[in-house]
Amino acid sequence: MIEADYRDVDGTRAYVEQAGTGTPVVCLHTAGQSGVQWRDTIAELASLGYRVVVPDLPDHGRSEPAAGGPISDLGQYAAWCERLIDEVGLRRPFVVGCSIGGKIALDLAARMGSRLAGAVAMAAAAGNGTVNLGALRRELEDVSAPSRSERTYLGTLAVVGSAVPTERAELIASMHRREDPVVSTSDLIGWGSHDVRAKLAEISCPVRVVAGADDLWISADDARATAASIPRCQFTLLDGIGHYPMEELPDFAAVLDGWLSALEAPRESR
Repeated sequence: MIEADYRDVDGTRAYVEQAGTGTPVVCLHTAGQSGVQWRDTIAELASLGYRVVVPDLPDHGRSEPAAGGPISDLGQYAAWCERLIDEVGLRRPFVVGCSIGGKIALDLAARMGSRLAGAVAMAAAAGNGTVNLGALRRELEDVSAPSRSERTYLGTLAVVGSAVPTERAELIASMHRREDPVVSTSDLIGWGSHDVRAKLAEISCPVRVVAGADDLWISADDARATAASIPRCQFTLLDGIGHYPMEELPDFAAVLDGWLSALEAPRESR
């Protein structure tokens, strides 16, 4: 059963879904989106022996806005997630994120170290993302343009992997049209300015970096370089998959279970 409630974090009422008992896993969504991206994962992952926690970040989905308005600093999201982990009472959780969620997962691994059981960063690298920050800031003045919804839909279709059936790809893109363009653009400014490369060598928890071979948002080489900079980090390249593995892979919960088990194994062998 999936339970949903609101938690007060930094003055923001945060919408949080939870399911299952066992090893805690926090799942973080992508830019402009919400925990609905994990709708096909939460119950199945819980059935595999995990306590799955899926928040909507501030100003996303059903969560209230942050006190200062839309956030354009992913480090601020990471600090918020760290406080959420304390608020929900999680001891040494895994953190799994995609896109900005993946960058936040890397940030949390650097911040929290051994206080995490491990982190999985999908569709993310440690350096600032390849976007035009000036253009994104100008775009904040044009977020109500009628074409914005179509741009989101078509842009999402462009980064879904070639192995994903057309019907599923169109569903993913249609769901992504729900985003608030002010929030998503602010998120992308954060994506383009967030950089934790200097902290990677100090990460003390197990990490896996995952890239989709068909992802046009991030270079697999950049993701691989991020993994190479983290002690004992594992790297996975997904053929035929794009920017949204948890929405594109039909058996994602089982795949994630395998990744988390592999992260636990080195720690248990020491």
